[in-house]
Amino acid sequence: MIETALVSCDDHLDLNMLPANVWTDRMAAKWGDRAPHVIEQEKGPALWMADGQSWGMWSGKPFSFGGPKPIHTAYDRGGIEDVTELRAGNAKLRLEDMDRDHVWAHLVFGPVTSIKTGDEAFMQACYAAYNDWLYEDFCTAAPDRLIGVAMLPPTPEAAFDELKRLAERGGCRQANLQIAVAEPRLEDKRWEPLFDLLEQSGIVLSFHVTVFPGVTKAFDKYKGSPGATFLHAKMFIDQFLDPFVDLFAWGILERHPKLNIVIAESGVGWVPWVVEELDYRHFRLWECKEFWDDKGGIPHKMKPSEVFKRQVYGTFQQSPTAMRLLEFWGPNNLLWASDYPHPDSIWPNSVRTIGETMGHMNPADVKNIVGGNAARLYGLDLSKATVTAELAVGQAMEAA
Repeated sequence: MIETALVSCDDHLDLNMLPANVWTDRMAAKWGDRAPHVIEQEKGPALWMADGQSWGMWSGKPFSFGGPKPIHTAYDRGGIEDVTELRAGNAKLRLEDMDRDHVWAHLVFGPVTSIKTGDEAFMQACYAAYNDWLYEDFCTAAPDRLIGVAMLPPTPEAAFDELKRLAERGGCRQANLQIAVAEPRLEDKRWEPLFDLLEQSGIVLSFHVTVFPGVTKAFDKYKGSPGATFLHAKMFIDQFLDPFVDLFAWGILERHPKLNIVIAESGVGWVPWVVEELDYRHFRLWECKEFWDDKGGIPHKMKPSEVFKRQVYGTFQQSPTAMRLLEFWGPNNLLWASDYPHPDSIWPNSVRTIGETMGHMNPADVKNIVGGNAARLYGLDLSKATVTAELAVGQAMEAA
């Protein structure tokens, strides 16, 4: 057994769990009824409305579709039937849920459906209001435990402006780009100022899976079919593959050696083969060095695997496969997560799950993965943790 502080590096605060006044209390009066607000229907669920369109359900009003649920969340598995208290968005209740799971800190990602609007000025105002609420109203309840991940708009100039504003105010450790809907692709020079600012500020950049309708349109044909459940495995990788390869193909990470990237909730088992293949392509490129000598040369000096281990981190909930790939990832680049309170979450059984999937491993490596790596990446002092977990780890090694 080992005792250690757990830091979960991918947890959520979705639209349905946000307090109803997040935007109405913070956006300028000029936006009027365009600002995101909750409407309660006589029949049907309460909804978030913004700029004349629905953003999705709000859980603060009791509602049931009736009959068995097609999807269970962590709350269902944890025996919580009434979610109208908005537990994920209520700092006090969230901390109680963290205590129940023996988790010291959460990296709190914002809505994975993000903000839907074609008006850039309105979009920027919505992002700024959410981020201000996150840092000023929510995380201040327990700043050592609730570590807010800012949301960045999906275009280079708007993302830069919001990151600059956040960097100047301080307190932001990580900012998330919904990479599946970000435009243009990352090789575009318009992103360079953002990458420069991330390096200068020390703020970590994350890519997180999203569920925008445009991203999930492949599901439409199969809705209502059990087979649609399996399509998530493909969707998660689809969203990340192009931008992940772009980081190496266009030398983004090599040009920005202080830029740290976290790939969140896309799985980590597919990454080793991709990096291995990138290394092979790097060899093939340099094998033909003479061809490129009079064409500007080859800017890719480092092997992709070297750049990867220096700058890329990945989150996972439970992955026996990943635990057997530790030689590739190294003990310092994997970040454990509970994914509270999503359907994929292991809350409130994190301690048990860690024991089942990591019990055979070196205790020092486990301590890194479940908290130590996050502490170094985000500058956390785990000696202050008043909530720790006893993990069934290392017994097999002791027996041997």
